[in-house]
Amino acid sequence: MKIQNPFRLGLFGGLGVLVAVAIGATVGNLATILTYVGAALFLALGLDPIVTWLEKRKLPRPLAIVIVLVVVLGIFVGLVFAIIPVITEQVNKAIKAVPDLINGFADGTVRDGIHGALPWLDIDSAIKAVTDWFATLDYTSIGGGVLTVGIGIATGVTGAVVVIILTIYFTASLTSLKRGLYQLVPASKRPKFIDLAEQVASAVGRYVIGQGSLALVNGILSFVFLTLIFPAFGLPISYSALLAFIAFLGSLIPLVGTVSGAAVITLLVLAFNGAPSVIAVAIYYLVYMQVEAYVLNPRIMAQAVKVPGAIVVIAALAGGTLLGILGALIAIPVAAAILLIINQVVVPRQNDL
Repeated sequence: MKIQNPFRLGLFGGLGVLVAVAIGATVGNLATILTYVGAALFLALGLDPIVTWLEKRKLPRPLAIVIVLVVVLGIFVGLVFAIIPVITEQVNKAIKAVPDLINGFADGTVRDGIHGALPWLDIDSAIKAVTDWFATLDYTSIGGGVLTVGIGIATGVTGAVVVIILTIYFTASLTSLKRGLYQLVPASKRPKFIDLAEQVASAVGRYVIGQGSLALVNGILSFVFLTLIFPAFGLPISYSALLAFIAFLGSLIPLVGTVSGAAVITLLVLAFNGAPSVIAVAIYYLVYMQVEAYVLNPRIMAQAVKVPGAIVVIAALAGGTLLGILGALIAIPVAAAILLIINQVVVPRQNDL
């Protein structure tokens, strides 16, 4: 190909690069808002199967949407007014217990408790490492870090409120949003696109409900065992509501959430209760993780997304790396959507060649 005007070609090429850089910078600046929109749309798709179920029971869609939103908001408000005060009280108690914990390290009480629970651990070396670390702390930096954490918490609360508002809007207008999206597709390809889009939306909704169900089971069982069963056998567990809430939040994250939550809970029980309570808690979560992996998860997720195990791991790791917790949450349904498109679009086209 003969280039008639190299200067014009270079000019347009440079302008194209500048436009691409500007678009990338704009997307980067809007990353937080796009994250909120994606999370809200994800939750709205999770609520849509419940709305559809109510519609099949002869309820008008507007009434079904109102019922679902009222129930969800009622659960949220109940969580705030019932659980959060308990957690706040227990967090305050935990903070007040920190000086006693430090004194316990000083007089050897905690050391003896940890040694009784973990006789194989070199307690003296561990305590020396912690003492040396405290001696090298820059308390000015700690103050700045506390301020940063406070700002982060405030930002998170604001983001949660924005996501809730967007979720209400998307749930109420999901049908019109889908209709508008479908009209952008050429009429000849619209039926196939609608079929694929509905399957993807259904898979996302089932996945959200399934993951929420797993988290709810873990939270309820944790609360029952930590609050009622273990103390009944003479194994007191401090701050059980807080620990159960940590278990619930952890199970919302695929793959590593339950393990991470169990590890945090076990360490907290070790710090505040020691042996033999920590041994009982560790055994309980080891057993629960096996039950969740081989009984609960397959039964709950079998009808949600049909994705091979290796792809589930890869998708969750990639999503978590790119978008953090939100990426880990949406990675598996996104992988299911990609597999669905490959099986129903790409593979048939290849077979026709």
